[in-house]
Amino acid sequence: MEEEKLGFFGRLKAGLTKTRDNIVHGIDNVFNGFSNIDEDFYEELEEILIMGDIGVNATTKIIERLKEQVKEQHIKEPSECKHLLIESIKEQMRVETTAYDFETEQSVVLVIGVNGVGKTTSVGKLAGKLKDQGRKVLLAAADTFRAAAIEQLEEWSHRAGVDIITGSEGADPASVIFDAVSAAKARHADVLLCDTAGRLHNKKNLMEELKKINRIIDREFPDVHRENLVVLDGTTGQNALNQAREFAQVADLTGIILTKLDGTAKGGIAVAIQSELQIPVKYIGVGESIEDLQKFDADQFVNALFDVAPQA
Repeated sequence: MEEEKLGFFGRLKAGLTKTRDNIVHGIDNVFNGFSNIDEDFYEELEEILIMGDIGVNATTKIIERLKEQVKEQHIKEPSECKHLLIESIKEQMRVETTAYDFETEQSVVLVIGVNGVGKTTSVGKLAGKLKDQGRKVLLAAADTFRAAAIEQLEEWSHRAGVDIITGSEGADPASVIFDAVSAAKARHADVLLCDTAGRLHNKKNLMEELKKINRIIDREFPDVHRENLVVLDGTTGQNALNQAREFAQVADLTGIILTKLDGTAKGGIAVAIQSELQIPVKYIGVGESIEDLQKFDADQFVNALFDVAPQA
C-alpha cells in the first residue's frame, strides 16, 4: 500500500509538471526577486496564483492568511514565506474524513458529468477500487443516451469483476435505476454506482431526469447513504469550475472527481473548485489505469505541485 501511494505520488508529481511550471516557477521568482514584503510582493503573488487557475476566491483567502501569519510571526524575508504559502494552500483544500463514509456504508452513488470528461471510466475505476476494499459493488448503466457509454461500462464491469444492470440504448434512465436499486437490495450490494447522462446544454431535461432518479431512490431505498459525485476534466481549467456550478444547480453535489490532471497546466483548478463551491475534491485521476484514480489528499497534492518531498 505504501509503495502504491509513493508510486501515485511520483505519477502525480510528473502529471503536475506543467502546472508546476505555470505556477511554482513564477512564485519562486517573486520570493527570490523581492527584497522585502510589501504590497507589490503580495500583488505579484496574487497575480501568479490567479493566472495559475487557483481562482480569485481561493487566492484572496490564501493571501489574507499569508498576511496574517507574516504579521504574527514578524517575518521580514520574502523567502521565509514560501512554506507558509504552501501550508495556506493545503488548508484551503483539506477534506473531512467523513467525506468517504459512503465507502463503508451501504450507499447509492450517482456519478454525473458531461460527456468526454472521463465519467464512465471514473465509475469503472471506482468500482475496481471499492471491490479491492472488499465491498460488494453493483454498477448501473443509466447513461442510456449513448450506446458507447453502456458498452464501455460493461467492459469496466468485466475488468473490475462486478455485476452491472443495463437498459437498452434510449431507455428511460430512471427505469434502469429502479431495476438497479431492486437488484442492489436483492443481492445485498454494499455500493450501487450509477453512471448517469450529463447533458448540460439541455439543463431542464437533465434536472427532470435527476429529480425522477432521486425520487425513485428515496422511495425504494430510503435509508441508504447518498452520494452525488460530479466528474470534471482538469484540463479545462475555469470551464471545469463553471460546469461544477451548473451541476450544483441541478443536483446536491457531495464531491468531485477531477480527471486528466496528468499533462495539464491547469491543475490549480483543484484549489479553486474546492474553495469557490465548498464541494470537496474526493478523487483525482492522473492516468488510464485503475491505480491512477486515488483519494484526494491535500498534503500529497500540494507537495507534488511544489515538488516538496512527502513526509516519511
